[in-house]
Amino acid sequence: MLPVVRAWAHALRTDDRGLNTAELMGNAALAIAALVVIWGALQALGLDIVAWIRGELIGG
Repeated sequence: MLPVVRAWAHALRTDDRGLNTAELMGNAALAIAALVVIWGALQALGLDIVAWIRGELIGG
């Protein structure tokens, strides 16, 4: 009986089927966070560019 229990315990320790889902969810969360940061940076940069163009057109 003991070898069966050891084999079962070893199989549980080395089985990483659930880890793949957790890794994918973590990667998806990081990707969404990166997109939000990039979007915010581009929005701020876009506002600066629009203000610069407006200043060039109006200011002369």
